[in-house]
Amino acid sequence: MAVAVGPGQEHETQRAIALLEEALAWPQQPAKVAGDKGYSAGWLRDWLLERGITPVIAHQKNEKARQGRFDKKTYKRRNIVERCISSLKWFRRVATRYEKLATHYLGMVTLAIIFRLL
Repeated sequence: MAVAVGPGQEHETQRAIALLEEALAWPQQPAKVAGDKGYSAGWLRDWLLERGITPVIAHQKNEKARQGRFDKKTYKRRNIVERCISSLKWFRRVATRYEKLATHYLGMVTLAIIFRLL
């Protein structure tokens, strides 16, 4: 599992490549990466395809570059990640972001992950 903390005004896709590069360093490489419409960016799809990873990212309605079939079965499994993130928000310090420093907040998220895994 990889976690990154960024400023609130930054879109989450800006941290996607750094997290995916960390995942590529693992012994078991991801074959597919799923994401919602917020991750629908041509540069992200191209980056994934260059590394042999199949992007399973929903297209936005106004997107002109829709290509090929969409793997709905894999996309439905994306809710596993969404539920994991939701479960971390049971920890008040994570949900409300009491920690002002990013390093402290990352530490609290890490602790929440450890408690959820136990």
